[in-house]
Amino acid sequence: MATALFTHPVFLQHDTGEVHPERPDRMRAIDKVLSHDIFSALVREEAPLREDVEEQIRLAHPATHLELIRSISERARERGIPMHADGDTLVSLQSWEAALRAVGAGLAAVDAVIEKRAANAFCQVRPPGHHAEADKAMGFCLFSNAAIAGLYARAKHGAERVAVVDFDVHHGNGTQNIFWSDKDLFYGSTHEMPLFPGSGAANETGVGNVHNAPLRAGDSGERFREAVESRILPALHNFGPDIIIISAGFDAHQADPLGNVRLVEADFLWVTEQLTDMARKHSGGRIVSMLEGGYDLNALARSVAVHVKALMNAGA
Repeated sequence: MATALFTHPVFLQHDTGEVHPERPDRMRAIDKVLSHDIFSALVREEAPLREDVEEQIRLAHPATHLELIRSISERARERGIPMHADGDTLVSLQSWEAALRAVGAGLAAVDAVIEKRAANAFCQVRPPGHHAEADKAMGFCLFSNAAIAGLYARAKHGAERVAVVDFDVHHGNGTQNIFWSDKDLFYGSTHEMPLFPGSGAANETGVGNVHNAPLRAGDSGERFREAVESRILPALHNFGPDIIIISAGFDAHQADPLGNVRLVEADFLWVTEQLTDMARKHSGGRIVSMLEGGYDLNALARSVAVHVKALMNAGA
């Protein structure tokens, strides 16, 4: 089985403005690098606009949140200009479809991996999701893509233990918020502190299912690997996941303008290999990766390339 890639042209139409860091050029940079011959074995799939997508969003978000984002999207279309869901989270004319397809990519990837039509999957999507709390859009995120995918794996496919592992430089407060009180849901995160959104301290543990490994500004790959090996991997091994969802943010790269951690491509390769190895041990290799941050275009492209190549190697 091959690695599946889920994406769609509408992700270019989620218009956040020329100076916003979470911009359409992120998709173009990834498209360019993944067009290389070494990625020819990827099974390229369209991120779907599914009939059940709103039902699945409600696994993580109340109906009031869904309707709020819908109403903001409708106002953006009526006025012909982007609207703010919060101070730095914009909703443009095509954002509603993009957000639904971003969620749909995660759902389709879970289906493909669990039904053994793909070895694993990478979802090249925007808007990202890990800052969206149950009832709040924030941090460029409208819906909690990774959390929804994980909850769907349980609801649709009977996955008893679902893990989300997040290596974005910013803490995934949304995923943590949604998973907080459920012992059968695991959230593990490395991230810089102090930094937006201000959560993610090591003593934030939920019901023993949340495992934060905060990093400091200036920390390099050595400290990152130590944090993963000491806090995330042992806890993940003890949890024994039936499926692993990766919140794959690449803004901990040393070139990224929004963080101060000093990772390089080799670190993203290493952590992907560690997670695919854990998936091989516990979950039959079932792993779905969803794009989160990463705002220096060259660093993003190079980091995605090694991440996806590691996924491909794991499924070979």
